[in-house]
Amino acid sequence: MADPSSYRPRPGEIPDSPGVYRFRDEHRRVIYVGKAKSLRQRLSSYFQDLSGLHPRTATMVTTAASVEWTVVGTEVEALQLEYSWIKEFDPRFNVKYRDDKSYPSLAVTMNEEFPRVQVLRGAKRRGVRYFGPYAHAWAIRETVDLLLRVFPVRTCSAGVFKRAAAIGRPCLLGYIDKCSAPCTGRITPEDHRALADEFCDFMAGRTGAYLRRLEVEMHEAAEALEYERAGRLRDDIEALRRAMEKNAVVLADATDADLIALAEDELEAAVQIFHVRGGRVRGQRGWVTDRVANVTTGDLVESALQQLYGEETGENVPREVLVPALPEPAEPVTDWLTQRRGSRVSLRVPQRGDKRDLMATVERNAQQALALHKTKRASDLTTRSRALEEIAEHLGLDSAPLRIECFDISHLQGDDVVASMVVFEDGLARKSEYRRFQIKSFAGQDDVRAMHEVVSRRFRRYLRERERTGEWAVEEGTEEYAAPTEENGRPKRFAYPPQLVVVDGGQPQVAAARRAMDELGIDDVAVCGLAKRLEEVWLPGEDDPVILPRTSEGLYLLQRVRDEAHRFAIRYQRGKRSQSIRKGPLDAIPGLGETRKKALLKHFGSVKRLRAATVEEISEVPGIGRRTAETVAAALSGQATTTPTVNTATGEIVED
Repeated sequence: MADPSSYRPRPGEIPDSPGVYRFRDEHRRVIYVGKAKSLRQRLSSYFQDLSGLHPRTATMVTTAASVEWTVVGTEVEALQLEYSWIKEFDPRFNVKYRDDKSYPSLAVTMNEEFPRVQVLRGAKRRGVRYFGPYAHAWAIRETVDLLLRVFPVRTCSAGVFKRAAAIGRPCLLGYIDKCSAPCTGRITPEDHRALADEFCDFMAGRTGAYLRRLEVEMHEAAEALEYERAGRLRDDIEALRRAMEKNAVVLADATDADLIALAEDELEAAVQIFHVRGGRVRGQRGWVTDRVANVTTGDLVESALQQLYGEETGENVPREVLVPALPEPAEPVTDWLTQRRGSRVSLRVPQRGDKRDLMATVERNAQQALALHKTKRASDLTTRSRALEEIAEHLGLDSAPLRIECFDISHLQGDDVVASMVVFEDGLARKSEYRRFQIKSFAGQDDVRAMHEVVSRRFRRYLRERERTGEWAVEEGTEEYAAPTEENGRPKRFAYPPQLVVVDGGQPQVAAARRAMDELGIDDVAVCGLAKRLEEVWLPGEDDPVILPRTSEGLYLLQRVRDEAHRFAIRYQRGKRSQSIRKGPLDAIPGLGETRKKALLKHFGSVKRLRAATVEEISEVPGIGRRTAETVAAALSGQATTTPTVNTATGEIVED
């Protein structure tokens, strides 16, 4: 635990201007990012008596080992830089909203020649128009099914589209007039894109003009005695109205707005967002966050706005954003939203009328979401802390192991030996830090030797990075290591060690891991093993295991870490095994890479024809020299005559 006074800036060093600051720990990892109108006033508030700070803030300043800042011109620039750094460094002490689930959106791929309507989740892609998010994927599909009658836009995948184009026959949707069948040339790319634009306009809320136009066309067709066309238009209008009825009118003035509401307690906060377009609720989503500091409702609102609109531009940012409380100050956030949209955005708290009533509905949803979240994660925050404390107590550690790395070995009867490394920070999996290892130095069922190699490789990489790019600074007689960083300033993946290494196994595996670290001079990292048979915890040099109670949260956390490492290793090993099973005759030829194999198969069409070719014919293939051709001919001459052929269109090997 660091003393904040040891890295407190000297008086007069901190400028009295807007800026963004970063707290780093002893390994140079960024653990907190903040912004301030006055850096001097804000940073000074952290270096006071610890008893006067919020518990999480006190933990943060005692975990940190240094603080740095960047001066900017305006508070808007500070807001933008703060968002960029939070996204880049993912600091553990910042407010980080996490989706309570992955929400689907209705997407139209306007970046393709023939735009496709589909349901998408995850990160947004460039050139794709999104509508939503929605609570359920089936609700999107029901709406799309109704709209395809009027807007028969393509919905098929690329594979189905290419197959239909190849055979010249559309799929079922093309026959029932729910697709304009661009795959067979029924509609030109320009007309299909215009159809997709109309679909997007309707989904964006511009429905009134389109319905009126259809009604006029229906009456004109009836007057011209074109009753079949009039009936079809009547059914189209009814289908559009049914689709509109799925989104109830909540604001009569056809407002485009996002409503954000919060439900809070001392430990957590839940946020709910209603996306209202054209006066109708077009989507809904929600997040939950741990309250990592003494933040106000306005601070939580500001964090939610950063996450919600940090990647959005143009019309994706609405004209009006209604919130339960304004950030302090509100002007920089309003200016930032205005820049994202390109026109004025109103950020305000609704006081009366329909918008205040709708805000009350959103608040009730937030309260229910928080209650449901607490039910699902009953005592999760306290159990994580208790688990880390129990591990430290039973293993005799000086402090709770905030970073745990676990290693596991996997193989199939001694073949394809691989290893996995999983990382848990603060009791939660950090999948971006996972690593996989191939064991090539030996083969066979020797888990102890494999464990020694993997742990050696992991910590040798740590030492190599430290020696190559690390810097040593001597302060008051102590050596403090500054972890190596990449060009963007972030510490490298293996540039800092864990507090605890867990291995899947008993005494032999633990001894191998400890020996590997001792050989490298690593003496400040604890090691333990978890044996599957009786869930015993083994320590280096101990004849008897440590027995944790079955109800122990610490044992449960170690089991989760061990099982995750086992799952990750098994997945990698099975992938390698499936690749080896798919190997063909050319894979056994030394010096023949993927590019040359594809060139040979494309030129001859099958391994059978390649085997019958002469050295001169093989050497005519681009990239194949005389010596390589002789090697190929000699290798294939000794192989079986029954070989597969290749599909020249797809490059896949098929039966001859």
